[in-house]
Amino acid sequence: MSSESSKKRKPKVIRSDGAPAEGKRNRSDTEQEGKYYSEEAEVDLRDPGRDYELYKYTCQELQRLMAEIQDLKSRGGKDVLSEPLSSVGNCVHFMTLKKLNRLAHIRLKKGRDQTHEAKQKVDAYHLQLQNLLYEVMHLQKEITKCLEFKSKHEEIDLVSLEEFYKEAPPDISKAEVTMGDPHQQTLARLDWELEQRKRLAEKYRECLSNKEKILKEIEVKKEYLSSLQPRLNSIMQASLPVQEYLFMPFDQAHKQYETARHLPPPLYVLFVQATAYGQACDKTLSVAIEGSVDEAKALFKPPEDSQDDESDSDAEEEQTTKRRRPTLGVQLDDKRKEMLKRHPLSVMLDLKCKDDSVLHLTFYYLMNLNIMTVKAKVTTATELITPISAGDLLSPDSVLSCLYPGDHGKKTPNPANQYQFDKVGILTLSDYVLELGHPYLWVQKLGGLHFPKEQPQQTVIADHSLSASHMETTMKLLKTRVQSRLALHKQFASLEHGIVPVTSDCQYLFPAKVVSRLVKWVTVAHEDYMELHFTKDIVDAGLAGDTNLYYMALIERGTAKLQAAVVLNPGYSSIPPVFQLCLNWKGEKTNSNDDNIRAMEGEVNVCYKELCGPWPSHQLLTNQLQRLCVLLDVYLETESHDDSVEGPKEFPQEKMCLRLFRGPSRMKPFKYNHPQGFFSHR
Repeated sequence: MSSESSKKRKPKVIRSDGAPAEGKRNRSDTEQEGKYYSEEAEVDLRDPGRDYELYKYTCQELQRLMAEIQDLKSRGGKDVLSEPLSSVGNCVHFMTLKKLNRLAHIRLKKGRDQTHEAKQKVDAYHLQLQNLLYEVMHLQKEITKCLEFKSKHEEIDLVSLEEFYKEAPPDISKAEVTMGDPHQQTLARLDWELEQRKRLAEKYRECLSNKEKILKEIEVKKEYLSSLQPRLNSIMQASLPVQEYLFMPFDQAHKQYETARHLPPPLYVLFVQATAYGQACDKTLSVAIEGSVDEAKALFKPPEDSQDDESDSDAEEEQTTKRRRPTLGVQLDDKRKEMLKRHPLSVMLDLKCKDDSVLHLTFYYLMNLNIMTVKAKVTTATELITPISAGDLLSPDSVLSCLYPGDHGKKTPNPANQYQFDKVGILTLSDYVLELGHPYLWVQKLGGLHFPKEQPQQTVIADHSLSASHMETTMKLLKTRVQSRLALHKQFASLEHGIVPVTSDCQYLFPAKVVSRLVKWVTVAHEDYMELHFTKDIVDAGLAGDTNLYYMALIERGTAKLQAAVVLNPGYSSIPPVFQLCLNWKGEKTNSNDDNIRAMEGEVNVCYKELCGPWPSHQLLTNQLQRLCVLLDVYLETESHDDSVEGPKEFPQEKMCLRLFRGPSRMKPFKYNHPQGFFSHR
């Protein structure tokens, strides 16, 4: 039975024992005589434990009664069943169970009500706790703010205590009060700071008034100087004929320096140092600036907003044509061109040599790569007839190669450039040197640029001292290189015609009669030189680099033919040529199977200092070739004659030798002794 039904149930009436049981009474009599009670009140008076025992007892009695009825029913005694069933005592148990059920529901309801009241009290207490916690947190925040409060005076840099008590007047410092009270001490220091600032403010106003006076004086002087400039220009124009007559081009130099203001730092350092070197050490050195000054100025101007001007034209183009998106290849080409872009201005150096030949050097600056490049060109006073073998001597690609050892100018000296190349797909800078110029290391040093490999720097700054320290040495090397190449150019013209030119200063190095003669002088490709079987020693020693020049000489006497493979270093004549020999006479003879051939190579390769001649040793190559002709004569003339062969000796002995052979290897006397004119062993 639910709690709702128990609430709606009317209260029962317990009649008194003396009241009559039959007949009905009216309501007023019942209210007066009857006594009402509530089961809710009875629940408080009853013991739940006894009710539980009563419940158990009633259930047991009902079970017993039902068992008896079942037993009688099984026996078939139907007349007996009416007596216990109609008995009032048997129904009391059911009424007792109903009453206990109602009491249990009432107790459950009261328990729930009590639980609800207790929960409301707990919620009220929890709310009060939360309010108290919030107040505590608020108070803690206020305390923290108070503790972290920073006054404005803490931001003021006050003078030290020693200086305060030393300089502040007694009416402000009040040492007897402030010494023991930090608060009063701080107030006194702030008063002293205020006093000082008032003084400084007054002084600042005085300085401002003085500044205004000085500015007015400067404006007056500017007006005077601006009026002076036209007069100076007229004087300079009038002095131009005098400058030309006295070879003092001040006006031209002034224009050059005005243009130099727009040079990038490395080219500016080169221009200044080269001009200074020319004025101090080499009057023939001329320095000039080429290129568009307007384009150089435009590099430093911010791009103007021209969207309004071009909006109409862009709208027309969009209506008429559709722009196609550039392909990936076109984009990469544009990025490469942008990365390899040169500065609009360049510096030209004209270096004059003794024979009126001129080396024209044009220096460029690659802005995005932060390196310098150079292009070279050699001009002579008279037109040269270029021999076939001298084609690479004066070519712009090789004339300055290896000016310093190992500096071939095919790789960028800046380590950071390789990462830039990877982004745009450039494998190496050597593919672009013909167009951009060669980035030699000495070019970077002339521009004051230094790229350390061990400790790379983020930004490389042009250094004047670095340029000045390398300027003189580099200029001398450039002159020497041009003179040596021009000397080789003339010598090759004679060598191609079979003539070995020997100057009068070097005639004493050779005997009067030389029978062997040069019949062929040609250039050889690097790959062909590497494939020659008798040049293996040079290749293995690493002396056959791709920057060297390679030639083949053929010397003949009778049936004997001597092949000489020549390696000409770009640093000739400070670095001597290297010869490898192969003699075709009575078989093929090289340094691997003939000790005398090795001795002949030693005469020209090891003892080259005897053949240098007067400085700067431009005759070294021709003297070595002439020495080879002499050595071939000695080799053939000292060879033993075969007695079984009839007829005269093929190579009669014409050279005077002290001994024909020496030692078990039967070495021949290849050393020529001047002025006695005989040959001996070393």
